[in-house]
Amino acid sequence: MNTHYEILIVGGGTAGIMTAANLLQKDKSLKIGLIDPADVHYYQAAWTLVGAGTYDYDKTGKPMADVIPDGVDWIKDFAIAFRPEKNTIDTEANGSITYDYLVVCPGLVMEPSMIEGLEEALDKGNVCSNYTDPEHTFEVLKNFKGGNAVFTQPNTPIKCGGAPQKIAYLAADYFKKHQIDANVIFATPGTVIFGVKRVADTLTKVIHRFGIHFRPHYAPVKIDSEKNVVTFKWVNQKDNQCVISDNNLIHEQLSGDSYIEIPYDMLHIAPPQAAPKFVRESSLVNEAGWLDVDKHTLRHKKYPNIFGLGDVAGIPTAKTGAAIRKQSPIVVDNILKLRKTKHMGTMSYNGYSSCPLVTGYGKMVLAEFDYDQNFIPDPKLKQMLIFDSSKEHWRLWMLKKYGLPYLYWNKMLKGKEV
Repeated sequence: MNTHYEILIVGGGTAGIMTAANLLQKDKSLKIGLIDPADVHYYQAAWTLVGAGTYDYDKTGKPMADVIPDGVDWIKDFAIAFRPEKNTIDTEANGSITYDYLVVCPGLVMEPSMIEGLEEALDKGNVCSNYTDPEHTFEVLKNFKGGNAVFTQPNTPIKCGGAPQKIAYLAADYFKKHQIDANVIFATPGTVIFGVKRVADTLTKVIHRFGIHFRPHYAPVKIDSEKNVVTFKWVNQKDNQCVISDNNLIHEQLSGDSYIEIPYDMLHIAPPQAAPKFVRESSLVNEAGWLDVDKHTLRHKKYPNIFGLGDVAGIPTAKTGAAIRKQSPIVVDNILKLRKTKHMGTMSYNGYSSCPLVTGYGKMVLAEFDYDQNFIPDPKLKQMLIFDSSKEHWRLWMLKKYGLPYLYWNKMLKGKEV
């Protein structure tokens, strides 16, 4: 095995594979190594549909060996420590590997221990998560007989921030189609249903259509899987005291001034998420524990030959595969320019991200936005006869279910422009 690479990539997810492929598209002579221990590469964007019973889980994964580009050395190992002063990565089984340029993109990890009782409850019984076992989510959905169906997310950054509400809409639609009497509750630590107003206006109508109980400022802190109760902390900084409405259909119970208990018959939760431990414990992170890179160049703020992208990056935009699609070309351009001229490229990342918000079976909204929460839809959507992607459309559902998976496997991971 080689112990030195011109470009070393940590992580074989969307960001790592796409960046490696993009680099080789530009220069096939590059000596590139990629560190990742996984056997399977997953298209996790389809797990929302798996959880709703409308996509085959087996189609969301392919062997890692099949997606790593030809010409890249796959180092099937765990990265365990960074030594950036020596341009070195330590691995579990293969020792130390040195580099000229380092690309850090190992994604993030689930940290269910950050919510009391979640580790014991997750993916068992009536507690489920599309983030960890979407097939179990659909089993819970099918077995639900009525009552409170609670959908929530943690007070940490998460991949695909819209995913917890997508499954809430799909579940509400499922219950409606099957005439199941359900109180669907979407509880979030956030202040609004979505940060882009045009999209939020549409989602508000969806919430009203399904009669969903929307609870902003609710951060989950404890799950009692024996009593089937989830406890939230009221996190509205402007109003320290939560008030339960008189029309208490979901049987909320106030505990003190800032804790709310809600009984559940089904609970879907996005677990708390964080950068991988070997990243968090390194000198590469910011105060929040994410990779400390410039939000426009994606270059590390301290180490000039290190770049980062994807879910691990500490930048103020949503953690999505769509964001990576725009980030990867910038990282590639900067590294190649630095190698040849010692100067950075001129490309700048504007914070673009995209959230395909499924709002029911056969319906979807496509939220595309930048750092300033501007709505910036792709002009090519008009070729699909979609003239306002902030509105629900069946063609957007077809894009989600069929178009995007095809583009992912056959374009993005091949280093082709999408």
